[in-house]
Amino acid sequence: MSISSERKKVLEKLQSHINYTFKDYRFLNISLTHSSYSNENKSKGIESNERLEFLGDVVVNLIVSEYLYNRFKELPEGELTKRRATIGCESSLAFAARKINLGDYMLLGKGEEATGGRNRDSILADAFEALVGAIYIDGGLDKVRDFLIGTFEQEIIYAISKGNLFTDYKTELQEVLQKRTKSKIEYKVEKEVGPDHNKKFYINVIVENKIIGSGMGRSKKEAEQMAAKEALYKLGVRNE
Repeated sequence: MSISSERKKVLEKLQSHINYTFKDYRFLNISLTHSSYSNENKSKGIESNERLEFLGDVVVNLIVSEYLYNRFKELPEGELTKRRATIGCESSLAFAARKINLGDYMLLGKGEEATGGRNRDSILADAFEALVGAIYIDGGLDKVRDFLIGTFEQEIIYAISKGNLFTDYKTELQEVLQKRTKSKIEYKVEKEVGPDHNKKFYINVIVENKIIGSGMGRSKKEAEQMAAKEALYKLGVRNE
């Protein structure tokens, strides 16, 4: 599949986010091609990212295992296995994909596009693994290591200390407030902006009739998490 100059410009923007320049753009483009897009364009022989995802899954596990082994020498085998599983789970990989705005660069079929596929955890997690597989083929293991550890080391360390790469700000906020007040925590939608297939939600988190945090997301769940995150910063529980 040939890549248009317009598509190359889009891919160049992503490369600036991941600090890696592909020698062969084809691998990067395939890593971002969902099977729904491939199926809708069978006559063009477009390859989906499923094979790269298969490879990337193995590479992610290898790099994470190596990092955990070298960085956390005090942890026994069983604990290392648990932490690796946490980092490699779907929500964690989707979290990593969102950090580099991976959904914005994907090629999706019309159905997936219309139903919010760009923000679906399963699609994002698979695409992230496919991206890792693409970097591995194009640049080798050292380049993958630079990308994963260089971009996500703070999140990996957080995963070790908290047991989850995807930070559940709502649960954290609830635990904090339970120690301070018996008042109910409410999440209220302030407004919804955009068409159904690309809607953005604005949500406030309210305690004792006061807004203590606000957030925006492509789903209500994401917006609630961002509102809780802001509340934790305002409460002094977290620092930027």
